[in-house]
Amino acid sequence: MEDLESIIMELLVNAGAARSSALTALQLARKGDFTAAEQSMAESREFVKHAHTIQTQLIGLDEGTGKLPVNLITVHSQDHLMNAMVIQDLAGDMIELYRRLPLVN
Repeated sequence: MEDLESIIMELLVNAGAARSSALTALQLARKGDFTAAEQSMAESREFVKHAHTIQTQLIGLDEGTGKLPVNLITVHSQDHLMNAMVIQDLAGDMIELYRRLPLVN
């Protein structure tokens, strides 16, 4: 297995990309481009899926015994993942609301 810091950075990058894709989807929906918004949300879900796989791997390595050191970058990566997932949920609901509203320029 690769260096722990590299794994945590990969989680962080994927979580950040998921957040960015979900926010892009919101911008696209606001403009009425729902096809592109759905594509961006699909990308966001893939990034979260990958980040969640990494997170699960880290949890497995720790085995609930504190084997892995908890430092600021670890906490930061977990925070990014949580935020990405919350933004993703809210973006999905907001996109649905944009679908129901008339397009206003």
